[in-house]
Amino acid sequence: MKNKVLRRVYVWERPVRFFHWLNALAIVVLCITGYLIGSPIAIQSTAEASFSYWFGTVRFLHFLAAYIFFYNFIFRIYWGFVGNKYANWKNFIPTTKTYFKEMWDVIRIDILLKRNREHLSVGHNALAGFIYFMTFIAFAIQCLTGGGLYASMSDAWLPALFAWVPGVFGNDQTLRMVHHITMWFFIVFAIIHIYLVFYHDFVEGRGEMSSMGGGWKFIEEEVFEKQNS
Repeated sequence: MKNKVLRRVYVWERPVRFFHWLNALAIVVLCITGYLIGSPIAIQSTAEASFSYWFGTVRFLHFLAAYIFFYNFIFRIYWGFVGNKYANWKNFIPTTKTYFKEMWDVIRIDILLKRNREHLSVGHNALAGFIYFMTFIAFAIQCLTGGGLYASMSDAWLPALFAWVPGVFGNDQTLRMVHHITMWFFIVFAIIHIYLVFYHDFVEGRGEMSSMGGGWKFIEEEVFEKQNS
């Protein structure tokens, strides 16, 4: 068996890692509170309703997480232009034959479970990059629909910027339905994302899981040289 020479490569910059974990936390809070807002549980109590105010707290947490989610998303758009080459937007949008070929190679690894077929990307592989691009579109949909729903409840300047959104969707009910369905997209994505991170870490042994903590990956020397030639 041929031993591979590995190079320690700094892939994920601190702002990218900060975005990732803050976004994950915001989405967890948004999904839980959003589900409760859509299907509130009945809590029977002899106390005066104004004293408990649990549903108001749920709404407050949802709106707070939404603001964090929105500004964090804006920051990631900005970092896609000023960050390193692994954070750049060209990693997320398929524009070349090589990109599509690598997508098919990764599908054969992830879905068809082909062994001994490692992809050659140092950062995101092509399929992951494209799926993340789809999540960015979902982020935008959530920001638009959430802002549109919130516009009628607030006099603040930011929600007012989304006052036109309900008219585009026809009515608040359709807007709310799109907002709710997109929430389930994030839940399904999170399950698949966590599985594939563990799977690729096992198959490739490059430190996939720890890289989003410290930023470093261990890349085969010949692969790194090919990517940077």
